[in-house]
Amino acid sequence: MNLASVEKPVRLNAPTRVKASEAVLASAGMGLRRRRLGGQEEQAEEAPGQPQAAPLPPALRPGTFWLTRLVLLRSTAALYFVAFLVAYHQNKPLIGEKGLLPARLFLENLKHYFKGKVHLEALSHAPTLIWFLDWPSMDGILDGFALAGLAVAAFVLLTGCANVILMTVLWVLYLSLVNVGQTWYSFGWESQLLETGFLGIFLCPFWTLSQLPKHTPPSRIVIWGYRWLIFRIMLGAGLIKIRGDRCWRELTCMDYHYETQPVPNPIAFYMHRSPCWFHQFETLVNHFIELVVPFFIFLGRRMGIVHGVLQILFQALLIISGNLSFLNWLTIVPSLACFDDAFLGSLFSSRDKYVKARVLAMQREDSKEKGSALLYGCYIRRVVNISFGVLIAYLSVPVVVNLLSSRQVMNTSFNPLRIVNTYGAFGSITKERTEVIIQGTSSPDPNDPAAIWEEYEFKCKPGDLRRRPCFISPYHYRLDWLMWFAAFQTYEQNEWVIHLAGKLLANEKEVLSLMAFNPFEGRTPPRWVRGEHFRYKFSRPGGKHAEDGKWWIRKRIGPYFPPVNLEGLQKYFKARQWPMPSQN
Repeated sequence: MNLASVEKPVRLNAPTRVKASEAVLASAGMGLRRRRLGGQEEQAEEAPGQPQAAPLPPALRPGTFWLTRLVLLRSTAALYFVAFLVAYHQNKPLIGEKGLLPARLFLENLKHYFKGKVHLEALSHAPTLIWFLDWPSMDGILDGFALAGLAVAAFVLLTGCANVILMTVLWVLYLSLVNVGQTWYSFGWESQLLETGFLGIFLCPFWTLSQLPKHTPPSRIVIWGYRWLIFRIMLGAGLIKIRGDRCWRELTCMDYHYETQPVPNPIAFYMHRSPCWFHQFETLVNHFIELVVPFFIFLGRRMGIVHGVLQILFQALLIISGNLSFLNWLTIVPSLACFDDAFLGSLFSSRDKYVKARVLAMQREDSKEKGSALLYGCYIRRVVNISFGVLIAYLSVPVVVNLLSSRQVMNTSFNPLRIVNTYGAFGSITKERTEVIIQGTSSPDPNDPAAIWEEYEFKCKPGDLRRRPCFISPYHYRLDWLMWFAAFQTYEQNEWVIHLAGKLLANEKEVLSLMAFNPFEGRTPPRWVRGEHFRYKFSRPGGKHAEDGKWWIRKRIGPYFPPVNLEGLQKYFKARQWPMPSQN
C-alpha cells in the first residue's frame, strides 16, 4: 500500500466545498430540530444501549370538575359521618326520653301550640320526619336516624359513589335531628352542614352509583353554588368582626381568644403567651383572609385556586389552635370547589391512575362530541340545574341584604329548610373566662362548713386545674359547649342546668355518659348538688403553677346556683313537665 496516498489530503474544488458545507449545516440543523422536537429520538441514537424513558402521561385539561365532585362528595360524607356519630353518642341523654330537653316534649308543645294538628304550618316551623313516627319510642327513633346516617355516610365516604337518593337521605335525616335538637343543635355549623349537603344532592346523578358517572358531568352552576357558600361564610365572618367587638378594629382580640374560646386545646395554651405584635399580626391576617381573599373567587381560575389554598391553610391553622367542633373542617369543603381537575389531578397518588385515566378519556370524548345532539336526560338535567341556580339566587336575597346591613346577624336561617343561611363567628370576644363547676355532697346539711363538696368533671371543658386541655376536633361535645355559654349567663336563662343537677342527684346513667368523672360512682348518690362560679386563667409556661402541673389557675366568683336536692326540685320539674329522675 502506498502510504503517501493515505496521508495526503483530498483536494476539493470550490463548488464541491460549498456543497459539502451545506450538507454539514443541513445535518446539524436536522440534529438541532431533533433535539427540539424529539429528545427521545436523539437519546436513542446517541445511546442505543440505554433503555428509553417512559413518556409522561398527558395532563388533565382545566375547566372540568370530575375529580372535584369526587373530593366534594367524600368530604361531605366524612362530615356527615362525624355529625351522625356525635348524634348517636349524645342524642339520648340530651333529647331522648330521659334527656335534658326531651324531643318528645318539644314536639308535644309545638303540636299543642298549633291546636293539636300536624299540618303545613307545624311542618314549616320544625321540618322533621319525627312528626310522622311513634313518639313514645323516641330513643329508638333517634338511634335509628343516627345509625342510618352513619351507614349511608360511610358508604359514600369509602366508595366515592353517591346519587341524589343517598345524598337526600343524609340531608333529610340530619335536618330531622336538627329541628328537634333545640338548643343543643343551635350552632351555626348545623345549618352550614345542611346547606353543604343540599348542594351535594345536585352534584350527583339521580340514580347511577359511580365515582365518575359518564353521562352526568358536574354542573358549573352547582360548583358556583359551593363557591358562593364559601364567599358568604368568610365575608360574613369578617364583617361581623369589623362591625362587632372593637378589639377586632384595635387588633387586640387575639390577646384573649386562645384563653377564652369555648374549648381550648394544648396548642392554645402556648399560643396565648405569644408576644403582642404576633397577636396583632394574626388579627391582620384574619381580616385579610376574611375580607379580601373571598373576592379572589371572581378573578379567574388562577386567583380562584389561590383563594382555595389560602382558605384551606387558614382553616388548618384554626383546627390546630382550637376545638371548634367540625366547623373548620366543614368550611374546607366548599373551598375545594375552587379547584378543577387539572389542579387536583396532581394530588391524586399513583394508585388513583385508573380514576385519572378515566377523567382524561372523558375529557377527550367531550371534545369530540362537542356540537353533537344531547340526550333527552341531559336536557332535563340542564333544566334542573338552572332551576337550582334560580332557587339559590332567590333565597340569597335576604342573606345579601343582611351582609350589607349595619345590623348584621350571624348564623341565622331565613327559610325553614336551611338551604341558604347567614354565617359568622366570634363577633364579640369574651375578655375573661368563667366556668360553672358542678359539685355534690353527701352531707345532710349543705350549709355545714364541714361538708365535703366533690367536683364532677366534663369530657373536655376546663375543670380540674391539672388536667391537660383536650384534642377532640372534629368531634363535638355539645354539653361542654353549652356549659361555656351558660357560664356568662344565669341558670334562669339555662333551665336545663337545673335539670342536669337533678339527674346527677339520681346518678342517672344516661346523663352521666356525658361526664368524664362522677365522684359518686359506685356510691350512694349525693344528697345535694350545687353550681359554683369561677374565673379561670391559663397558668404561665415555666411558672410556679405550671411546674406544679397546673394548666389553669382559678378564683371563685360566687355561687352559680344554690344547693338543690331531689325533694326540693319536684315542683320545678313538674312545672316544666320533666319526669323526676329515678335513682340508680
